[in-house]
Amino acid sequence: MEPALKTHVSDGTATVTISNPSKRNAMTVQMWRDLPPLLERLAADRSVRSLVLTGEGSTFCAGADIGSLRAGAAESQGLAVAAEEALSAFPGPTLAAIRGYCVGGGCQLAAACDLRFAEEGTLFGVTPAKLALVYAASSTRRLVRLVGPSAAKYLLFSGELIDCARALRTGLVDEVLAEGELDGRVADFTAVLASRSLLTQTAAKELADGTWDVPPSEAEARGAYWVEQGRGSGDAAEGAAAFLERRAPRFTWPAS
Repeated sequence: MEPALKTHVSDGTATVTISNPSKRNAMTVQMWRDLPPLLERLAADRSVRSLVLTGEGSTFCAGADIGSLRAGAAESQGLAVAAEEALSAFPGPTLAAIRGYCVGGGCQLAAACDLRFAEEGTLFGVTPAKLALVYAASSTRRLVRLVGPSAAKYLLFSGELIDCARALRTGLVDEVLAEGELDGRVADFTAVLASRSLLTQTAAKELADGTWDVPPSEAEARGAYWVEQGRGSGDAAEGAAAFLERRAPRFTWPAS
């Protein structure tokens, strides 16, 4: 079976599966290259409300295929960062569904998702110190924002693997599920996302992710923009009416 990124769209959710099972779903150079345009196509699909990233079989992703490092560590890291940034920039909510190993480039991709749900027994690691590589500045910033400076330094300094309990405690994962419960929980959660306001989700994602490194005035301007989008869409009035009438809301943003 050739290494590949498999895609399936159903009920508003696009699932991207990292498939290289003979190497614990390690990412090849071609897979790194393929991810950004794949995400661009899914972002343009109006039927897609959220995206789930997962791994084939019993593991998420064990990192970059070491063979790709022999082809050029700098090139491989550049492709990994481009893939990570494309995942982070996906306009809808993104969720990593993780089991088995989530290591190196796999952890890099998981950290670029908005949320991470993991099955008990999963192991996490950020391992550039094992290969004398300098972790990319953008990836380091993202990890620090996610888990804090001390936990990020622990992972980066040591390259050691941590279990789900520690990952949950540091904020690297958001939920830990018992064995056999991960897929059902992800399906239930993405169904909830599909029932909520896309305008709220899109605005929240931009304001949460995009206001760290800009002046306060620019952040306020983006907030004002989204408030105006909400007023103009009529979705807020629809949400209030649906609540009072005890029915499911029919949100329309963005207009067709």
